[in-house]
Amino acid sequence: MQRLASTLILMACASGAGAVTNQEDWGGEAELGVLVTSGNTEETNINTRVALVNDVPGWRNQLKLASLYSKADGETTSEEYRASAQTDYKFSERQFWFLRGSYEDDRFSGYDFESSLTSGYGHRLWQQGERSFLELSAGGGYRFNRFDEPDDDGEREEKEAIARLSGRLDYSLSETALVRQALSTEVGLDDGNTVSESETSLQAAINGSLSMKLAFRLKHLSEPPGDSENVDTETAVSLLYGF
Repeated sequence: MQRLASTLILMACASGAGAVTNQEDWGGEAELGVLVTSGNTEETNINTRVALVNDVPGWRNQLKLASLYSKADGETTSEEYRASAQTDYKFSERQFWFLRGSYEDDRFSGYDFESSLTSGYGHRLWQQGERSFLELSAGGGYRFNRFDEPDDDGEREEKEAIARLSGRLDYSLSETALVRQALSTEVGLDDGNTVSESETSLQAAINGSLSMKLAFRLKHLSEPPGDSENVDTETAVSLLYGF
């Protein structure tokens, strides 16, 4: 079934592939954060992220890959991999139809993996310059997850239709500083399990391509599997390279 999760993402990428013909239309950013401590406590934290965007007349394509790894006193305390792909068909200057696929593998979440495929309508309600905008979207789709262990009913899989709501605000504080806020929630239409995520970040340019970034990410599950916690949080300081 892991092949199914990968297929969801490939579908989202392929749907806009016809619009991608020139490598010069691609831009993005790469992020790396590393923290190593020694002494009474030996700890290593590494987070990475790559985001690619292709924006051409009529289409916008986005691909995001991220990982998080932490180790304390010789034991792994977190290990997480995330991927998402989204293609937008822009039928007006600020309105679009999206297709999005996502996949997440978090070793300590109680899930073997989580995946979803959604589609719907988006609207850029406000824009100022190239870096400041407010965007909202709504749609529906399908969720397919696999548990590490069977649930109380002996099931290993979670499959259901979902509704998705999301919003993103990018606000340029100055030519060198940018605030970003992304929110999303996916509501299960069968068992009602709701997955909500928030990511807040502040980045400040060091030079033309390199920035320092401070980010806080929160994920909430209304019905987490097994003995897992409802809320996971991540705080990261990293270097960001734009290209």
